[in-house]
Amino acid sequence: MIQLTRRATFSASHYYWNEAWSAAENEHVFGKCANKNGHGHNYTIEVTVKGEPDAVTGFVVDLKALKDVIEEHVLSVYDHRHLNLEVPEFAKVVPTTENIAIAIWNRIEAGLLAHPTMKTAQLAAVRVFETSDIFAEYRGGKL
Repeated sequence: MIQLTRRATFSASHYYWNEAWSAAENEHVFGKCANKNGHGHNYTIEVTVKGEPDAVTGFVVDLKALKDVIEEHVLSVYDHRHLNLEVPEFAKVVPTTENIAIAIWNRIEAGLLAHPTMKTAQLAAVRVFETSDIFAEYRGGKL
């Protein structure tokens, strides 16, 4: 079994806010990140797939096809967007780095299944770097 990782970047803004809480509670828990004007990050994502290398090509997956899936299902939706206001999965979910990793997993998994040459690729992990020293990694499964 080989794992192969492709990296991509996008810029987006967000804020942390739980609608079930008071403004005071949101500000207490989330601090400056509760500012509804938002703040931005240059995110780096790493999408890892796994499998056996093809006997003819030596590839686990077609790297161009993986790039296309990432572009279509993540970057075109997240890049230069306000996550809370413009990305459907964050309308009611706080766009923390952890939740972004889960959402990207779901988007990539659907994209792999829909792509004609990627159906055999197994998604192994999605890593989202909010900054150079903070990241979340999701490996699928139930939480």
